[in-house]
Amino acid sequence: MNEIVEIIEKLSHKLNRQINLMEVCGTHTVSIFRHGIRSLIPSNIKLLSGPGCPVCVTPVNDIDKILYIVKQPNVILTTFGDMMRVPGSDSSLYKAKAEGLDIRMVYSPLDALKIAENNSNKKIVFFSVGFETTSPSIAATLFEADRKKIENFYIYSVHKLVPPALELLVNTEKLKLDGFILPGHVSTIIGSKIYEFIPSKYKKACVITGFDADDILFSIMMLLKQIVDDNPKVEIQYRDAVSPDGNPKAVEFIYRYFEPCDSNWRGIGVIPMSGLKLKNEFAYRDAEKIFKIPVIRSKEPKGCQCGLVLRGVKTPQECPLFAKICTPENPVGACMVSSEGSCAAYYKYGRS
Repeated sequence: MNEIVEIIEKLSHKLNRQINLMEVCGTHTVSIFRHGIRSLIPSNIKLLSGPGCPVCVTPVNDIDKILYIVKQPNVILTTFGDMMRVPGSDSSLYKAKAEGLDIRMVYSPLDALKIAENNSNKKIVFFSVGFETTSPSIAATLFEADRKKIENFYIYSVHKLVPPALELLVNTEKLKLDGFILPGHVSTIIGSKIYEFIPSKYKKACVITGFDADDILFSIMMLLKQIVDDNPKVEIQYRDAVSPDGNPKAVEFIYRYFEPCDSNWRGIGVIPMSGLKLKNEFAYRDAEKIFKIPVIRSKEPKGCQCGLVLRGVKTPQECPLFAKICTPENPVGACMVSSEGSCAAYYKYGRS
């Protein structure tokens, strides 16, 4: 590790200016804090945290819509644990469950399918959240639901795609990004080739890395070398898990059931073709169509800076609510809810 740090210092001296690098994976954000990476690198290397947490980028309006669905007769809502405390306009799934609504935490979509199988007189809705990493398991669950002819299973999809968000970030003038620490888990599915537009079109350095301290430091070194050599490209540091082509079978399975769509990201807005919706031929599984949700006018929490944090424009500590009104026990914004959220990571590791 010491040798890598020394090389990073030499490369940073050659550049002799501030270098802005963004990690776009929540697990990387947590690892950077847990291992004290910022304290090991020169002060002119600035690490920015991006929208790498799918829980955090789920909009208020989608929380409000899912709350509407669970209030309908004979509905059981299933979801991952992190989604329970994400604030909507006036409530959360956690509060709705406390008020008596049938909301159940599951560890996988197959758990939700099992609930549907055991409750044929109920409508079971799975609140389907995640990036490309989790989408194949959702597609597999839909396949299994059809194979078993389980007709009372539906999903509400708020799945997001990472590459379109990266294009938005690289075009954010305030960030002045020099490179990306690209997500490891997502890249096991989609591979490295899909990111080639970033160096070819925008001349920004890219490295896909793992999650240990050595992995992250090595990726920073690789990024700096690209910048020093003026040779931006997509490199893979996480070679044990990521290949240029990713997992074509998993990707094929995703697009068997889903198709890209414009998608709203919490605090950021609509990013073209950055979400996944069920294809029309699977509309009978689409909770948003089955329940005919009315127009819901949602409201963002007053004073919350999640949008700026998710874009890397502000750090959590610059939000007036951070660690005062907004804490892990009482989250105002979604970035404080998930363990992979920037605000939660700053609260746990970065307040000293």
